[in-house]
Amino acid sequence: MAKLWGGRFDGKNEAWIDAFGASIPFDQQLAKQDITGSLAHVNMLGKTGIITKEEAQQISAGLKILAKKAANHELVFTIENEDIHLNLEKMLHDEIGPVAGKLHTARSRNDQVATDMHLYLKEHIHEIIEKVQHFRTVLVDKAEEHVETIMPGYTHLQHAQPISFGHHLMAYYGMLTRDQARLEESIKRVDISPLGCSALAGTTFPIDRQMTADELGFADLYMNSLDGVSDRDFILEFLSNSSILMMHLSRFCEEIILWCSHEFKFVELTDTFSTGSSIMPQKKNPDMAELIRGKSGRVFGDLIGLLTVIKGLPLAYNKDLQEDKEGMFDTVHTVATSLDIMAGMIATMKVNTQTMHDATEKDFSNATELADYLATKGIPFRQAHEIVGKLVLACTQKGIYLQDVPLEEYQAINPVIEADIYDTLASKTAVIRRHSLGGTGFDQVKKQIQLAKEKL
Repeated sequence: MAKLWGGRFDGKNEAWIDAFGASIPFDQQLAKQDITGSLAHVNMLGKTGIITKEEAQQISAGLKILAKKAANHELVFTIENEDIHLNLEKMLHDEIGPVAGKLHTARSRNDQVATDMHLYLKEHIHEIIEKVQHFRTVLVDKAEEHVETIMPGYTHLQHAQPISFGHHLMAYYGMLTRDQARLEESIKRVDISPLGCSALAGTTFPIDRQMTADELGFADLYMNSLDGVSDRDFILEFLSNSSILMMHLSRFCEEIILWCSHEFKFVELTDTFSTGSSIMPQKKNPDMAELIRGKSGRVFGDLIGLLTVIKGLPLAYNKDLQEDKEGMFDTVHTVATSLDIMAGMIATMKVNTQTMHDATEKDFSNATELADYLATKGIPFRQAHEIVGKLVLACTQKGIYLQDVPLEEYQAINPVIEADIYDTLASKTAVIRRHSLGGTGFDQVKKQIQLAKEKL
Protein backbone atom coordinates (compact mmCIF):
# COMPACT_ATOMS: atom_id res chain seq x y z
CA MET A 1 0.00 0.00 0.00
CA ALA A 2 1.43 3.38 -1.00
CA LYS A 3 2.10 5.77 1.88
CA LEU A 4 0.32 9.11 1.81
CA TRP A 5 3.72 10.69 2.43
CA GLY A 6 5.60 8.26 0.16
CA GLY A 7 6.44 10.45 -2.83
CA ARG A 8 10.04 10.97 -1.75
CA PHE A 9 10.65 7.24 -1.08
CA ASP A 10 11.31 4.36 -3.48
CA GLY A 11 12.30 1.62 -1.03
CA LYS A 12 10.04 -1.29 -0.12
CA ASN A 13 8.26 -1.14 3.24
CA GLU A 14 9.02 -3.82 5.81
CA ALA A 15 5.81 -4.84 7.61
CA TRP A 16 7.48 -5.37 11.01
CA ILE A 17 9.14 -1.96 10.84
CA ASP A 18 5.82 -0.37 9.89
CA ALA A 19 4.27 -2.05 12.93
CA PHE A 20 7.03 -0.68 15.19
CA GLY A 21 6.51 2.85 13.93
CA ALA A 22 2.72 2.80 13.86
CA SER A 23 0.67 4.50 16.57
CA ILE A 24 -2.79 3.45 15.33
CA PRO A 25 -3.11 0.60 17.89
CA PHE A 26 -3.50 3.28 20.57
CA ASP A 27 -4.12 6.67 18.93
CA GLN A 28 -7.35 5.39 17.38
CA GLN A 29 -8.79 6.61 20.70
CA LEU A 30 -8.42 10.11 19.22
CA ALA A 31 -10.78 9.44 16.30
CA LYS A 32 -13.55 11.69 17.62
CA GLN A 33 -11.15 14.54 18.37
CA ASP A 34 -9.34 14.17 15.04
CA ILE A 35 -12.59 14.39 13.09
CA THR A 36 -13.75 17.34 15.23
CA GLY A 37 -10.51 19.20 14.52
CA SER A 38 -10.74 18.41 10.82
CA LEU A 39 -14.30 19.75 10.61
CA ALA A 40 -13.20 23.05 12.14
CA HIS A 41 -10.18 23.18 9.84
CA VAL A 42 -12.14 22.52 6.62
CA ASN A 43 -14.82 25.07 7.58
CA MET A 44 -12.05 27.62 7.98
CA LEU A 45 -10.49 26.63 4.63
CA GLY A 46 -13.84 27.19 2.93
CA LYS A 47 -14.64 30.49 4.63
CA THR A 48 -11.20 31.96 3.92
CA GLY A 49 -11.33 30.87 0.27
CA ILE A 50 -8.30 28.62 0.53
CA ILE A 51 -10.50 25.93 -0.98
CA THR A 52 -13.90 26.46 -2.58
CA LYS A 53 -17.07 26.39 -0.51
CA GLU A 54 -18.27 23.42 -2.51
CA GLU A 55 -15.08 21.50 -1.76
CA ALA A 56 -15.36 22.39 1.91
CA GLN A 57 -18.98 21.21 2.01
CA GLN A 58 -18.06 17.95 0.29
CA ILE A 59 -15.20 17.28 2.69
CA SER A 60 -17.34 18.25 5.68
CA ALA A 61 -20.07 15.85 4.61
CA GLY A 62 -17.53 13.03 4.29
CA LEU A 63 -16.12 13.79 7.75
CA LYS A 64 -19.60 13.67 9.25
CA ILE A 65 -20.08 10.21 7.75
CA LEU A 66 -16.82 9.13 9.43
CA ALA A 67 -17.94 10.71 12.71
CA LYS A 68 -21.15 8.68 12.64
CA LYS A 69 -19.21 5.49 11.88
CA ALA A 70 -16.77 6.27 14.68
CA ALA A 71 -19.65 6.73 17.14
CA ASN A 72 -20.99 3.32 16.07
CA HIS A 73 -17.51 1.70 16.27
CA GLU A 74 -17.64 0.88 12.57
CA LEU A 75 -14.25 2.25 11.52
CA VAL A 76 -11.59 -0.30 10.63
CA PHE A 77 -8.03 0.90 11.21
CA THR A 78 -4.90 -0.49 9.57
CA ILE A 79 -1.23 -0.57 10.51
CA GLU A 80 -0.35 0.34 6.89
CA ASN A 81 -1.80 3.82 7.44
CA GLU A 82 0.21 4.06 10.68
CA ASP A 83 -1.72 6.68 12.68
CA ILE A 84 -5.19 8.07 13.28
CA HIS A 85 -4.64 10.98 10.88
CA LEU A 86 -3.63 8.95 7.84
CA ASN A 87 -6.21 6.26 8.58
CA LEU A 88 -9.00 8.82 8.62
CA GLU A 89 -7.65 10.60 5.54
CA LYS A 90 -7.64 7.28 3.64
CA MET A 91 -11.20 6.56 4.82
CA LEU A 92 -12.27 10.04 3.74
CA HIS A 93 -10.71 9.47 0.31
CA ASP A 94 -12.68 6.22 0.03
CA GLU A 95 -15.88 8.12 0.87
CA ILE A 96 -15.54 11.23 -1.31
CA GLY A 97 -12.63 10.69 -3.69
CA PRO A 98 -9.53 12.81 -4.43
CA VAL A 99 -11.01 16.03 -3.03
CA ALA A 100 -10.23 14.52 0.39
CA GLY A 101 -6.60 15.42 -0.27
CA LYS A 102 -7.44 19.13 0.05
CA LEU A 103 -8.32 18.71 3.75
CA HIS A 104 -4.65 18.73 4.71
CA THR A 105 -4.01 22.12 3.09
CA ALA A 106 -2.32 24.51 5.56
CA ARG A 107 -2.05 21.78 8.17
CA SER A 108 0.52 19.27 9.40
CA ARG A 109 0.13 16.13 11.43
CA ASN A 110 2.23 17.97 14.00
CA ASP A 111 -0.38 20.60 14.83
CA GLN A 112 -3.16 18.11 14.08
CA VAL A 113 -2.09 15.62 16.76
CA ALA A 114 -1.40 18.38 19.27
CA THR A 115 -4.92 19.68 18.70
CA ASP A 116 -6.36 16.20 19.15
CA MET A 117 -4.64 15.76 22.51
CA HIS A 118 -5.69 19.19 23.78
CA LEU A 119 -9.30 18.34 22.88
CA TYR A 120 -9.06 14.86 24.44
CA LEU A 121 -7.51 16.00 27.69
CA LYS A 122 -9.80 18.99 28.06
CA GLU A 123 -12.82 16.68 27.87
CA HIS A 124 -11.44 14.05 30.23
CA ILE A 125 -10.09 16.45 32.85
CA HIS A 126 -13.62 17.78 33.24
CA GLU A 127 -14.89 14.21 33.67
CA ILE A 128 -12.25 13.46 36.31
CA ILE A 129 -13.07 16.70 38.14
CA GLU A 130 -16.71 15.58 38.33
CA LYS A 131 -15.61 12.24 39.83
CA VAL A 132 -13.38 13.97 42.39
CA GLN A 133 -16.29 16.22 43.29
CA HIS A 134 -18.53 13.18 43.79
CA PHE A 135 -15.95 11.44 45.98
CA ARG A 136 -15.58 14.57 48.09
CA THR A 137 -19.34 14.52 48.63
CA VAL A 138 -19.17 10.86 49.70
CA LEU A 139 -16.43 11.70 52.20
CA VAL A 140 -18.45 14.56 53.70
CA ASP A 141 -21.57 12.39 54.00
CA LYS A 142 -19.59 9.61 55.69
CA ALA A 143 -17.86 12.08 58.00
CA GLU A 144 -21.20 13.54 59.04
CA GLU A 145 -22.37 10.06 60.06
CA HIS A 146 -19.30 9.62 62.26
CA VAL A 147 -18.61 12.98 63.88
CA GLU A 148 -18.94 11.37 67.32
CA THR A 149 -17.29 8.05 66.44
CA ILE A 150 -14.07 7.89 68.45
CA MET A 151 -10.96 6.21 67.05
CA PRO A 152 -7.25 6.22 67.83
CA GLY A 153 -5.30 8.88 66.00
CA TYR A 154 -1.86 7.68 64.95
CA THR A 155 1.64 8.95 64.52
CA HIS A 156 4.35 6.46 63.49
CA LEU A 157 1.42 3.98 63.27
CA GLN A 158 1.32 4.06 67.08
CA HIS A 159 -1.67 5.21 69.12
CA ALA A 160 -1.17 8.94 69.63
CA GLN A 161 -4.39 10.72 70.67
CA PRO A 162 -8.08 9.85 70.33
CA ILE A 163 -9.85 11.63 67.47
CA SER A 164 -13.19 11.76 65.70
CA PHE A 165 -13.44 9.34 62.78
CA GLY A 166 -15.28 12.12 60.95
CA HIS A 167 -12.21 14.30 61.49
CA HIS A 168 -10.02 11.59 59.96
CA LEU A 169 -12.25 11.35 56.89
CA MET A 170 -12.28 15.12 56.49
CA ALA A 171 -8.49 15.08 56.23
CA TYR A 172 -8.91 13.16 52.98
CA TYR A 173 -11.61 15.59 51.93
CA GLY A 174 -8.97 18.32 52.28
CA MET A 175 -6.53 16.39 50.10
CA LEU A 176 -9.14 15.76 47.41
CA THR A 177 -10.17 19.42 47.50
CA ARG A 178 -6.60 20.43 46.66
CA ASP A 179 -6.50 17.76 43.95
CA GLN A 180 -9.62 19.19 42.36
CA ALA A 181 -8.26 22.74 42.56
CA ARG A 182 -5.05 21.67 40.81
CA LEU A 183 -7.01 19.99 38.02
CA GLU A 184 -9.31 22.98 37.60
CA GLU A 185 -6.42 25.45 37.52
CA SER A 186 -4.57 23.35 34.93
CA ILE A 187 -7.41 23.59 32.41
CA LYS A 188 -6.23 27.02 31.28
CA ARG A 189 -3.04 25.37 29.94
CA VAL A 190 -5.01 22.63 28.20
CA ASP A 191 -7.52 25.07 26.71
CA ILE A 192 -5.10 26.42 24.07
CA SER A 193 -5.28 25.78 20.33
CA PRO A 194 -2.16 24.74 18.39
CA LEU A 195 -4.15 24.31 15.17
CA GLY A 196 -2.57 26.40 12.41
CA CYS A 197 0.98 26.13 13.75
CA SER A 198 1.43 23.58 10.95
CA ALA A 199 4.66 21.56 10.97
CA LEU A 200 6.65 24.07 13.02
CA ALA A 201 6.77 27.45 11.24
CA GLY A 202 3.17 28.33 10.48
CA THR A 203 1.89 28.45 6.90
CA THR A 204 1.87 30.71 3.84
CA PHE A 205 -1.89 30.25 3.40
CA PRO A 206 -4.19 33.01 4.74
CA ILE A 207 -5.66 30.87 7.53
CA ASP A 208 -7.78 32.18 10.40
CA ARG A 209 -6.55 30.49 13.57
CA GLN A 210 -8.98 32.39 15.77
CA MET A 211 -11.86 31.00 13.74
CA THR A 212 -10.84 27.38 14.31
CA ALA A 213 -10.05 28.04 17.98
CA ASP A 214 -13.51 29.52 18.50
CA GLU A 215 -15.22 26.65 16.69
CA LEU A 216 -13.34 24.11 18.78
CA GLY A 217 -14.11 25.97 22.01
CA PHE A 218 -10.53 26.89 22.89
CA ALA A 219 -10.01 29.87 25.16
CA ASP A 220 -6.59 30.81 23.80
CA LEU A 221 -4.03 30.27 21.01
CA TYR A 222 -0.36 29.36 20.99
CA MET A 223 1.47 32.49 19.92
CA ASN A 224 4.62 30.63 18.86
CA SER A 225 4.32 27.88 16.26
CA LEU A 226 7.41 26.02 17.50
CA ASP A 227 5.95 25.92 20.99
CA GLY A 228 2.51 24.98 19.71
CA VAL A 229 3.60 21.74 18.04
CA SER A 230 6.18 20.67 20.62
CA ASP A 231 4.48 21.58 23.91
CA ARG A 232 3.50 18.64 26.06
CA ASP A 233 3.59 20.52 29.37
CA PHE A 234 -0.18 20.30 29.58
CA ILE A 235 0.05 16.50 29.56
CA LEU A 236 2.91 16.49 32.06
CA GLU A 237 0.91 18.73 34.36
CA PHE A 238 -2.09 16.42 34.12
CA LEU A 239 0.11 13.39 34.86
CA SER A 240 1.70 15.22 37.79
CA ASN A 241 -1.66 16.26 39.24
CA SER A 242 -2.95 12.74 38.70
CA SER A 243 0.07 11.28 40.50
CA ILE A 244 -0.62 13.43 43.55
CA LEU A 245 -4.28 12.44 43.43
CA MET A 246 -3.42 8.74 43.16
CA MET A 247 -0.94 9.10 46.01
CA HIS A 248 -3.78 10.40 48.20
CA LEU A 249 -6.03 7.52 47.17
CA SER A 250 -3.21 5.07 47.84
CA ARG A 251 -2.66 6.43 51.37
CA PHE A 252 -6.36 6.08 52.09
CA CYS A 253 -6.38 2.55 50.68
CA GLU A 254 -3.45 1.61 52.90
CA GLU A 255 -5.48 2.64 55.94
CA ILE A 256 -8.57 0.81 54.71
CA ILE A 257 -6.48 -2.34 54.23
CA LEU A 258 -5.17 -2.05 57.80
CA TRP A 259 -8.61 -1.29 59.22
CA CYS A 260 -10.06 -4.41 57.52
CA SER A 261 -7.49 -6.69 59.12
CA HIS A 262 -8.24 -9.04 62.01
CA GLU A 263 -5.92 -6.98 64.21
CA PHE A 264 -7.89 -3.75 63.69
CA LYS A 265 -11.46 -4.78 62.79
CA PHE A 266 -12.34 -1.09 62.44
CA VAL A 267 -14.25 -1.41 59.15
CA GLU A 268 -15.69 -4.02 56.83
CA LEU A 269 -16.02 -3.62 53.08
CA THR A 270 -19.04 -4.94 51.23
CA ASP A 271 -18.69 -8.04 49.09
CA THR A 272 -18.76 -5.85 45.97
CA PHE A 273 -15.35 -4.41 46.83
CA SER A 274 -13.80 -7.61 48.25
CA THR A 275 -12.63 -10.96 46.93
CA GLY A 276 -11.95 -14.40 48.38
CA SER A 277 -9.14 -16.91 48.28
CA SER A 278 -8.92 -19.97 46.04
CA ILE A 279 -7.51 -22.04 48.92
CA MET A 280 -8.47 -20.33 52.21
CA PRO A 281 -12.27 -20.26 52.52
CA GLN A 282 -12.32 -17.77 55.40
CA LYS A 283 -10.62 -14.96 53.50
CA LYS A 284 -12.29 -11.68 52.56
CA ASN A 285 -9.61 -9.59 50.92
CA PRO A 286 -9.79 -5.81 50.33
CA ASP A 287 -8.53 -6.33 46.77
CA MET A 288 -10.02 -3.17 45.26
CA ALA A 289 -8.18 -1.05 47.81
CA GLU A 290 -5.00 -3.01 47.14
CA LEU A 291 -5.37 -2.55 43.39
CA ILE A 292 -5.78 1.21 43.71
CA ARG A 293 -2.72 1.28 45.96
CA GLY A 294 -0.87 -0.66 43.25
CA LYS A 295 -2.21 1.33 40.32
CA SER A 296 -0.78 4.52 41.78
CA GLY A 297 2.58 3.13 40.66
CA ARG A 298 1.56 2.93 37.01
CA VAL A 299 0.40 6.57 37.08
CA PHE A 300 3.70 7.63 38.64
CA GLY A 301 5.39 5.63 35.86
CA ASP A 302 3.39 7.43 33.18
CA LEU A 303 4.65 10.76 34.54
CA ILE A 304 8.29 9.70 34.81
CA GLY A 305 8.11 8.05 31.39
CA LEU A 306 6.98 11.20 29.61
CA LEU A 307 9.40 13.41 31.51
CA THR A 308 12.19 11.09 30.38
CA VAL A 309 10.99 11.16 26.74
CA ILE A 310 10.86 14.94 26.58
CA LYS A 311 13.92 15.92 28.63
CA GLY A 312 16.35 15.72 25.70
CA LEU A 313 14.21 16.74 22.74
CA PRO A 314 15.26 19.67 20.57
CA LEU A 315 12.56 21.86 19.01
CA ALA A 316 10.23 21.26 17.37
CA TYR A 317 8.52 17.92 16.67
CA ASN A 318 10.34 14.58 17.04
CA LYS A 319 9.01 11.05 16.58
CA ASP A 320 9.74 10.45 20.28
CA LEU A 321 6.59 12.46 20.98
CA GLN A 322 4.55 9.53 19.72
CA GLU A 323 5.23 8.14 23.20
CA ASP A 324 3.15 10.90 24.80
CA LYS A 325 -0.24 9.24 24.25
CA GLU A 326 -0.34 5.80 25.86
CA GLY A 327 0.58 7.13 29.30
CA MET A 328 -2.04 9.87 29.00
CA PHE A 329 -4.75 7.39 27.98
CA ASP A 330 -3.68 4.99 30.73
CA THR A 331 -3.74 7.66 33.42
CA VAL A 332 -7.14 8.99 32.37
CA HIS A 333 -8.62 5.49 32.58
CA THR A 334 -6.82 4.55 35.81
CA VAL A 335 -7.71 7.73 37.70
CA ALA A 336 -11.34 7.76 36.55
CA THR A 337 -11.91 4.11 37.48
CA SER A 338 -10.07 4.44 40.80
CA LEU A 339 -12.24 7.39 41.80
CA ASP A 340 -15.41 5.44 40.97
CA ILE A 341 -14.20 2.48 43.05
CA MET A 342 -13.18 4.68 45.98
CA ALA A 343 -16.51 6.50 46.07
CA GLY A 344 -18.48 3.25 46.08
CA MET A 345 -16.18 1.56 48.57
CA ILE A 346 -16.35 4.36 51.15
CA ALA A 347 -20.08 5.00 50.70
CA THR A 348 -20.90 1.34 51.48
CA MET A 349 -18.18 0.68 54.08
CA LYS A 350 -19.42 -0.58 57.46
CA VAL A 351 -17.74 1.17 60.39
CA ASN A 352 -17.37 -0.83 63.62
CA THR A 353 -17.81 2.15 65.91
CA GLN A 354 -17.58 0.25 69.19
CA THR A 355 -14.37 -1.49 68.17
CA MET A 356 -12.86 1.87 67.23
CA HIS A 357 -13.91 3.40 70.55
CA ASP A 358 -12.68 0.45 72.61
CA ALA A 359 -9.25 0.77 70.99
CA THR A 360 -8.92 4.20 72.64
CA GLU A 361 -9.77 2.88 76.12
CA LYS A 362 -7.04 0.26 76.31
CA ASP A 363 -4.04 2.34 75.41
CA PHE A 364 -2.11 5.39 76.56
CA SER A 365 -3.46 7.83 73.97
CA ASN A 366 -4.84 9.85 76.89
CA ALA A 367 -1.35 10.55 78.28
CA THR A 368 -1.32 14.02 76.77
CA GLU A 369 -4.64 14.72 78.54
CA LEU A 370 -3.00 14.01 81.87
CA ALA A 371 0.00 16.20 81.02
CA ASP A 372 -2.33 19.02 79.93
CA TYR A 373 -4.36 18.54 83.13
CA LEU A 374 -1.25 18.96 85.26
CA ALA A 375 -0.25 22.02 83.23
CA THR A 376 -3.64 23.63 84.03
CA LYS A 377 -2.81 23.08 87.72
CA GLY A 378 0.31 25.23 87.42
CA ILE A 379 2.91 22.55 86.79
CA PRO A 380 5.26 23.52 83.90
CA PHE A 381 4.38 21.37 80.88
CA ARG A 382 7.88 19.88 80.57
CA GLN A 383 7.73 18.76 84.21
CA ALA A 384 4.22 17.44 83.66
CA HIS A 385 5.45 15.56 80.59
CA GLU A 386 8.15 13.85 82.67
CA ILE A 387 5.72 12.96 85.46
CA VAL A 388 3.28 11.35 83.04
CA GLY A 389 6.06 9.53 81.18
CA LYS A 390 7.22 7.88 84.39
CA LEU A 391 3.64 7.04 85.27
CA VAL A 392 3.09 5.39 81.88
CA LEU A 393 6.23 3.33 82.43
CA ALA A 394 4.95 2.19 85.83
CA CYS A 395 1.55 1.31 84.33
CA THR A 396 3.08 -0.79 81.55
CA GLN A 397 5.08 -2.70 84.14
CA LYS A 398 1.88 -3.40 86.11
CA GLY A 399 -0.22 -4.14 83.02
CA ILE A 400 -2.74 -1.36 83.71
CA TYR A 401 -3.74 1.93 82.07
CA LEU A 402 -3.87 5.52 83.31
CA GLN A 403 -7.58 5.35 84.07
CA ASP A 404 -6.91 2.30 86.31
CA VAL A 405 -4.52 4.17 88.63
CA PRO A 406 -6.20 4.84 92.04
CA LEU A 407 -6.76 8.48 93.02
CA GLU A 408 -4.52 8.18 96.09
CA GLU A 409 -1.61 7.15 93.86
CA TYR A 410 -2.24 10.15 91.63
CA GLN A 411 -2.35 12.44 94.66
CA ALA A 412 0.85 10.87 95.95
CA ILE A 413 2.48 11.98 92.71
CA ASN A 414 1.04 15.46 93.04
CA PRO A 415 -1.69 16.59 95.49
CA VAL A 416 -3.23 18.98 92.94
CA ILE A 417 -4.76 16.01 91.12
CA GLU A 418 -8.46 15.62 91.92
CA ALA A 419 -11.21 13.09 91.13
CA ASP A 420 -12.09 14.91 87.91
CA ILE A 421 -8.96 13.38 86.42
CA TYR A 422 -10.94 10.29 85.40
CA ASP A 423 -13.36 12.29 83.32
CA THR A 424 -10.38 14.06 81.74
CA LEU A 425 -8.83 10.70 80.84
CA ALA A 426 -11.96 9.46 79.03
CA SER A 427 -11.32 9.34 75.27
CA LYS A 428 -14.57 11.09 74.42
CA THR A 429 -13.71 13.96 76.75
CA ALA A 430 -10.26 14.17 75.17
CA VAL A 431 -11.82 14.58 71.73
CA ILE A 432 -14.51 17.05 72.76
CA ARG A 433 -11.99 19.32 74.52
CA ARG A 434 -9.90 19.76 71.36
CA HIS A 435 -12.03 22.55 69.94
CA SER A 436 -9.23 24.76 68.62
CA LEU A 437 -9.78 25.85 65.03
CA GLY A 438 -9.38 22.82 62.78
CA GLY A 439 -9.17 20.45 65.73
CA THR A 440 -10.90 17.12 66.26
CA GLY A 441 -13.52 18.43 68.71
CA PHE A 442 -17.03 17.53 67.62
CA ASP A 443 -17.95 21.20 67.21
CA GLN A 444 -14.95 21.80 64.98
CA VAL A 445 -15.59 18.72 62.85
CA LYS A 446 -19.17 19.89 62.36
CA LYS A 447 -17.83 23.27 61.23
CA GLN A 448 -15.52 21.55 58.74
CA ILE A 449 -18.44 19.57 57.36
CA GLN A 450 -20.68 22.63 57.12
CA LEU A 451 -18.00 24.61 55.27
CA ALA A 452 -17.42 21.66 52.94
CA LYS A 453 -21.13 21.43 52.15
CA GLU A 454 -21.23 25.12 51.32
CA LYS A 455 -18.25 24.75 48.98
CA LEU A 456 -19.60 21.60 47.36
